[in-house]
Amino acid sequence: MAMTASSPAPVGAGHPDSERSPFARLTELLAPYRPGKPLITLAVGEPQHPVPDFVRPVLAKHIADFGRYPAAKGIEPFRKAASGWLSRRFRLPRELDPESEVLVLNGSREGLFFAAHTALRHVGPRAGRPAILMPNPFYPVYGVGARTAGCDQIHLPTTRETGYLPDLDAIDEATLRRTIAFYIASPANPQGAVATPDYFRKLKQLADRHGFMIFSDECYSEIYTREAPGSMLEHAGPDYTNVVVFQSLSKRSNLPGMRIGFAAGDKKFLAAFHELRNVAAPQVPVPLQHVAVAAYADEAHVEENRRLYRAKFDLADQIIGGRYGYKRPAGGFCVWLDVADRGGDEAMTVKLFSEAGVRVVPGSYLARQQVDGFNPGAGYIRLALVADSESTGEALHRLVGVLD
Repeated sequence: MAMTASSPAPVGAGHPDSERSPFARLTELLAPYRPGKPLITLAVGEPQHPVPDFVRPVLAKHIADFGRYPAAKGIEPFRKAASGWLSRRFRLPRELDPESEVLVLNGSREGLFFAAHTALRHVGPRAGRPAILMPNPFYPVYGVGARTAGCDQIHLPTTRETGYLPDLDAIDEATLRRTIAFYIASPANPQGAVATPDYFRKLKQLADRHGFMIFSDECYSEIYTREAPGSMLEHAGPDYTNVVVFQSLSKRSNLPGMRIGFAAGDKKFLAAFHELRNVAAPQVPVPLQHVAVAAYADEAHVEENRRLYRAKFDLADQIIGGRYGYKRPAGGFCVWLDVADRGGDEAMTVKLFSEAGVRVVPGSYLARQQVDGFNPGAGYIRLALVADSESTGEALHRLVGVLD
């Protein structure tokens, strides 16, 4: 499907739920019903594995630092820890400068939001109304960032045919000439697809040729059951021009409530990004940054985390098998199931909840309708395998019982 400058529908046009939280919509969908069995929630991607043991003592040691305002750019030990971890984890052109190429974030979500606003001022004049490209389905903050920055949202459908990543060859030149930023997620949410080195290189070539920013959302990079996913930074060149990656400890270290992550890459962009965040964004408490320093120095808890997810995907392999288009994802902790021939995503979400007590998300709620009426999430349901293995296995057995 070719993407043209006229492809995106105006925000909200024909689909008033276009800017609403998928979870608010899910709550409304299920409000008339009661769970048919004791509830097991596989809807929200909130990690439920144990918090690492080192968190409590590190917080206790630095408790007095809650008594002062944090610097917006982050403490030096945090920025060095993030830079060092990136160099150990990925094959980078060179180690990032902690002083100019790393910024602490209050979770990756706020960084992804403010990045759109920075891109509008950082990127040069465009040939038409500025546009921000993003996969479809996508993390909702991408769209909200684009909308509040006053940019067109270009939704690039990610389907089985495209390998669940945007088809870069299908984007027309007119659209690329007015693009200021391109959000990419690898591993992808919800399908778990991982970009290849060739894919990253092609995207970088497009960004350099047309002068737009790549915002690479890599918060699921440490959750995989086979090969470790790569990073956009590995293919960004020695100056990391036009590339910024976003990382978080929510998934890697089971710390979603800490709200800590970082942005790293293009120093010119990050300088402008820092100026905006210094007056508009939430700061990160210093004790939490010290916890992050400890987290990035330790891989044992991350390996245990992967082991727990691997065990749950083993259950999915055994219980679901080849049904509903299931395929073990390359990364992330979500399962993307095709229920189009069983009544559709909303109907099956209601049925699973009311008959089996299993709460999932309709795929159409995670995507947006293209101008031709196609919603690439319609007919799918997303499961987040975040509960313990026993609960996950029980939920999967109930799911198969209902869908079959």
